[in-house]
Amino acid sequence: MNDFDVPAGIDVLRVFCGPDGRHGNALGVVRDGSVYPDEASRQALAGQLGFSETVFVDDPERGHVDIYTPGLRLPFAGHPLVGAAWLLDLEILELPVGEIFARQDGEFTWITARPEWAPPRTLERYASVTEVEALTGPPPGEGWLYVWAWEDEAAGRVRARAFPRRIDERGVSRSGAITEDEATGAAALLLSAQLGRALNITQGRGSQILTAPAPDGTVEIGGRVLLSTRGQDLRVTAR
Repeated sequence: MNDFDVPAGIDVLRVFCGPDGRHGNALGVVRDGSVYPDEASRQALAGQLGFSETVFVDDPERGHVDIYTPGLRLPFAGHPLVGAAWLLDLEILELPVGEIFARQDGEFTWITARPEWAPPRTLERYASVTEVEALTGPPPGEGWLYVWAWEDEAAGRVRARAFPRRIDERGVSRSGAITEDEATGAAALLLSAQLGRALNITQGRGSQILTAPAPDGTVEIGGRVLLSTRGQDLRVTAR
């Protein structure tokens, strides 16, 4: 396997970092989307970078962005939009699904979205945090799985892990080498909507996602965003 240097003009962020600033889900942001003008070149770069998502900025003033995983284009995703809103310092992002409203609140960046915009996820409740943490890999089966358990139900604290398990029409995985997603805003959005309450989610190794449902059916998703500066964050393995 060859090392792939992140090209100039791409910022690498960590989105949904924990309270100590660690963890978070890596995100590549291409500030000038015109460098990768078509879907094929964008998909190729996303596959080379190997992050769970890469965002291409087509209009930094209007907030028009385009999102790719290593295997497909997405009309909506949580952690890329939180990261892009923080980096571009915008109040509105434009996507095919509609306008995404964003705000800054201290150390947290929030976006507002509708549950129907999120890709389908299987949300599976486990009996205990111990069972969630004991998983050594994706449980058997196909399709995107989000496993969770109450850490403190009264306080809305949840322990969760996410496994893409993306399969295309030929039965081939579309998630590249990503077997577990470190922090998943779309799944947190769906879980918060399903439960009808605000949540404080610890996902993966220690990432933190906050949610807050609103009376109009939308859900806010919030978290910390940091710019990666460590050498290992700026060099990834080609998929």
